[in-house]
Amino acid sequence: PLPPPPAPPRPGAPLLNPPGAPPAAVAGPGRPYARGMSEHLPAAARLTDAVDRLADRFRAMPQSRLLNAVPGHPSRAAAGLALARRLADRARALEGLPALEVPDSGAFAVGDQLAVTGHDLALAAGDGHPQELAAALADVEHTDRLTA
Repeated sequence: PLPPPPAPPRPGAPLLNPPGAPPAAVAGPGRPYARGMSEHLPAAARLTDAVDRLADRFRAMPQSRLLNAVPGHPSRAAAGLALARRLADRARALEGLPALEVPDSGAFAVGDQLAVTGHDLALAAGDGHPQELAAALADVEHTDRLTA
């Protein structure tokens, strides 16, 4: 048997997806904040938002695009892996731990590696290391432009 359908929202309860709202402007899974609002978020949330968008883009890329070269890297996947390694190194340094190399698990794993290492860095930094978060965000944005 199928589970029962979800209960309708309570009268007056806020809607997550208001009728007529464009999907890109609504919070949802993997997009906790509406576009254009990230500048009002704490630094750690801005980093995780940017990392999530980039990771989702890598997850959706076809193999041919992942393996195409970009300036400075033999492929988009290699550029993403290099970013994941830098994010992991920063997180471990903030935790007082030695660097460990993020393994090359293949082109299709890069999106997940970016998400994990970016979230680890945001957690390690919290809001107590704004310069580190700003540098990481700039690095994510640079890789996003490079691999677009």
